Amino acid sequence: MFDHAHYARLGLEKTYERVLAGTRLTPEDGEALFACPDIHAVGALAFHARARLHGDKTYFVRNRHINYSNVCVNNCRFCAFRRDTGDDGAFTLSREDIVARALDDGGHPFAEIHVVGGCHPDLSLAWFEEVFRALKDVRPRAILKAFTVAEIHHFARQEACGTEAVLRRLKNAGVAMLTGGGAEIFNPEVRRRICPEKISGDDYLRIAGEAHGLGMASNCSMLFGHIESHKDRVMHLCALREQQDKSGGFKCFIPLAFQPRHNELARELENESARAGLQTDTGLDRLRTIAVARLLLDNIPHIKAYWVMLGVKTAQAALHFGADDLDGTIMEEHIGHMAGADAAQALTRRELEDMIRGCGLTPVNRDALFNPLPKENFQEARA
Repeated sequence: MFDHAHYARLGLEKTYERVLAGTRLTPEDGEALFACPDIHAVGALAFHARARLHGDKTYFVRNRHINYSNVCVNNCRFCAFRRDTGDDGAFTLSREDIVARALDDGGHPFAEIHVVGGCHPDLSLAWFEEVFRALKDVRPRAILKAFTVAEIHHFARQEACGTEAVLRRLKNAGVAMLTGGGAEIFNPEVRRRICPEKISGDDYLRIAGEAHGLGMASNCSMLFGHIESHKDRVMHLCALREQQDKSGGFKCFIPLAFQPRHNELARELENESARAGLQTDTGLDRLRTIAVARLLLDNIPHIKAYWVMLGVKTAQAALHFGADDLDGTIMEEHIGHMAGADAAQALTRRELEDMIRGCGLTPVNRDALFNPLPKENFQEARA
């Protein structure tokens, strides 16, 4: 790491001292880290914080993503995934389709089954309860991670009940964890522009807290790289940190890089950038955002380098900028790819382990709750 004098020259003397002492950073520290001209100095602080928590351990999971439908009652302007019923490209999986995907594991069962989709106008909560019980019947050892808090809110409106009642029903059906998506950016003005029909940031935090109170874990997220400011990012991260102080159930933070293709917001920003001669997104900004997240989120144990959104090479670099998790094998993913993500649809366990070792770090095979798995579990041929 750089020395005290270097950080003092950058105006980060107090930030540097707080990081080394392991004390909480302020929002002002976060803004200063975003403004710092030396990204390597920011990354070094984040790697120090990561190493203090995890050493050289880097996590991955053998998982299956199942996007059950892209039909959605909301119309978020950044989303290239959603469709109306009957549109070209609209799809909805049957219960049999979903179960078949969970069984299609090549004889090496998934540790995590990740179910997420649009807020479908016709699929009921009872239908999903049947789906999850069927999944637990055929894959009892897999941890079910399902739904964003926006979907939880959607079911509550369908059922004319509270969100906590929805969560209780899902827990009873076998769901152990929420996925964490849907946070976007909490700033209300930005939210009104990019996802006017979606629940508020306050509702996101409230529902996550309800899940934690029931003993359900969750991840949390932030969509960045569109119209938000660095201050918006900092305040978003601090709001997640405050909720974690209250309810303690966030396992991992997922920084989701905006995919600038095939959606309404992307077309708008492309036109604005063309007029202004601006660059809209850079790999360095993605790495800096991950680093600042690691430094501010002192009470959330894991930071994900989600290779689907970042790309494999940037995800590897992110492991030296504070991230300690690569997500997993995925197998099939539609949400990011329909918005232009050009990463592969799947990675094997061997590819994930090689990515991690190639960064000089030690791979740890985990379950959805970040419990390390014994080496004899979920073995996969390395040939």
